[in-house]
Order: sequence, then structure tokens, then C-alpha cells
Amino acid sequence: MSNAALVALTSPLLLSQASQHAPQMPTASVIPAAPIVQTVPLSQAGSPSFFLTTWSLAASQAEQPPPDDNAPPGEAPPAQPSEPERDADGNVIVVEGSYGPPKVDPIARVNEESYRITQQLDDALVEPVAYAYRDGLPGPLRQGLGNVVNNLREPNNALNFLLQGKIGKTLETLGRFAINSTFGLGGLIDMAEKPGIGLPFRRNGFGNTLGFYGVGTGPYLYLPLTGATNARDFTGSFLDQLLLPVAVGKPFDQPEFTVPFYLVANLEDRIAVDEEMGRIEDTLDPYAARRDSYLYRRAREIAELRGEEPPERPLIMDEVEGTGDFAAPPEEQASPQVDTEEPLPDPAVAVIITRPR
Repeated sequence: MSNAALVALTSPLLLSQASQHAPQMPTASVIPAAPIVQTVPLSQAGSPSFFLTTWSLAASQAEQPPPDDNAPPGEAPPAQPSEPERDADGNVIVVEGSYGPPKVDPIARVNEESYRITQQLDDALVEPVAYAYRDGLPGPLRQGLGNVVNNLREPNNALNFLLQGKIGKTLETLGRFAINSTFGLGGLIDMAEKPGIGLPFRRNGFGNTLGFYGVGTGPYLYLPLTGATNARDFTGSFLDQLLLPVAVGKPFDQPEFTVPFYLVANLEDRIAVDEEMGRIEDTLDPYAARRDSYLYRRAREIAELRGEEPPERPLIMDEVEGTGDFAAPPEEQASPQVDTEEPLPDPAVAVIITRPR
């Protein structure tokens, strides 16, 4: 092991036997000052590094306010006001905030309780049933059921594209419905999406149409059976569900159709957001993460329909979607190589404390 030297001189107030016979002097309080450190480079390999440290009483005493002779004994001097924090340009940094629920969520307490109850119900019932549906059915059968649900949504999609004045997407959606209802065996096979045709499924609804024409979202709601929504989208969803029963009638207004249809639709939706729900539960405030991610996505979808700039993406979306700093690490990552043959520098140091300047 390399030799290390530690040279420490005592305090500058040296005591001696003669001081006992000297007249009494007022005691001085020593106020510590920030040390000034100078580094002495290594003179040769293996020798320790020296740090020369000097300190000053005058610099520290100059920073202290003069004592108040009129202050009562034992009372601490008044605290000095701190300087405001400034940025790199010298501007004062002002942080503002508000207390209480956001304006878009005026009944936050009710919604939070509904969220809590819904999550308990999901853990106890919905999630196990969704997993059994996902893992118990053969893949082609489950895919076929999902295709049937999407195909029965196409008339509503086409109607709303028409109401929004998007004629091209209206014709494409009607073409999908015709192809899949015939060549796709009633929608079991998504023939329209296959190469050569290339008509993708685009979900639309009355909530989008209301937003397209400028209807506001209204208050945010979290309902036990619906989940995250708002007043506008809840109204739009209600109209979506009425279209086939009212416009067509039987069998779409019969429980034999509605119960299996919405059961499969809700299970497919639950499976689609399974990983995201896990990430939301891992956030600091799952309720706020669910609300903010829903409101952002709906605002982005309406902006795209209207041909407007999308809203600013909130930071919570990285956590919810698993992107940015919250992206999953690669499965295999090579560990850094360490060269063990190269000797490490000698950590031996010495500190010399000098007398005050």
C-alpha cells in the first residue's frame, strides 16, 4: 500500500503557559468560512496528492450582519430575506399553482371513488374473465368474434364520417362493410384489410361528430360501467348504441344480440388496454394519470378530425404509454468491459491546514 501523509496543524489560537499570567481578553467567536482548496499535482508515480487548504476569518465575518446592541439578551437576530431564485438570464423565477380539482374535473372526489370501486371490480371479476376469454378461446375464433363486432360498427362509422363531410372515408367504410359482410362471411374474416384491397378499420362515433362541430367536452366523468369519459362522449356513446336498434330493429334490439355483442366488445377493449392499465397503476396518482391520458387522446383525435394542431403532449403520457424515459430496456444489453490490467490511480491524499490569512 502506498504511504499516505496527513499533516494537520492546530488551531491558529495557540495556547501556552504564559497565557495564564496575561490580562484577561475578550473571547472571540470563530466563524467558519468556506475553505479555499488548492491541488498539488503528483510529483512522481505512487506518491500521494496534497491539498493545501487556507481559510480566512475576515471573509466570513464580512458576510455576517453587524450585531444589534439593542436586542434583548438571548433573542436571535432577525432572519435576512433570501434572494429570489433566478434563471440563466437573470430573470426571477416565479412558480404559481392552484388548489383544488381542475376545472375539467369538478366532481373529482366522486370520480375518484368511482375509479376505486371500478378497479376493485376489475381485479375481482373483469380481469379474470378477460384473461379466460383471451387464453381459453382459440386464436382464430377470438379474432373472428372481434371482426364481427367491428363489422357491425361500420354503419355507425360511415354515418359519422358523412356527417363530418368526409366523403372519401364514408365510401371506404361502406366498402369495407360490403366486402366483409359478403366475402368475409358476415364479418368473421376482415377481407377488406388484406393486401390488394387495403381498407383499414377506422372507428368513429357521434362523440367525434359533436367535437368536430365545436361542442365542448363538458365535465370529466368516470362511470362504473363506462370508465373514463366526459359529458360529450357519454352522449355520443349513447347515440352510437341506439343507431342499429332504432334504424334496423330486430335482431339488433333483442337481448339475444345486445348481450353477446357488448360482452365481446368490452372484453376486447379490456384486453387491448391491459398493459397500459398496469403502467397506470404504477404511477404516483393512477386516477389523475387515467384522466389526463384520456382527455389528451380525445383532444388529439378531435384536433385531427378538424385539421388542427394537436394539443401539447403531457409528460404523464411517457409513463402511461411506456415511452421516453419509461420505455422498456432492451432484453440483452452488453455490460461495459473493464480493463483490469491497467492499474488504478493511487487514492492516497494528504490535507494540510494552514494558518489563517
